[in-house]
Amino acid sequence: MDIRPFRETDTEPVVALWHESGLTRPWNDPRLDIARKATTQPELFLVGTIDDAVVATAMVGDDGHRGWINYLAVVTDRRGRGLARALMDEAERLLVARGCAKLNLQLRRSNTAARGFYEALGYAEDDVVSFGKRLIVDQPPP
Repeated sequence: MDIRPFRETDTEPVVALWHESGLTRPWNDPRLDIARKATTQPELFLVGTIDDAVVATAMVGDDGHRGWINYLAVVTDRRGRGLARALMDEAERLLVARGCAKLNLQLRRSNTAARGFYEALGYAEDDVVSFGKRLIVDQPPP
């Protein structure tokens, strides 16, 4: 797999992958999330390709204190082959190069497969409560 920054022509394959992976929600427009990322650290929006086809993604960010990862996804028929691990390795490498000391991520409680994946990579649950507040409503939640 080749890993490179997202290109605008990747939009539809990326959106399809996120839908297939169950990462989208009715109140989050993935195209708006992509457009927003294009304005902030676009070099950290990673796309994995095989034979020029998008097979994996990772949206990485760094606020100067710690990094975040969102939208880590691999196409269903390529899972279990180390592609997600390769993306995480690249995300960590890029963040360390920027001087980022810690990488955070959030999981839905129901996503037990992802939890096991991250634990195998050395991630552990922090003793925190995650709060959020929608500042721009793309679509109202159901």
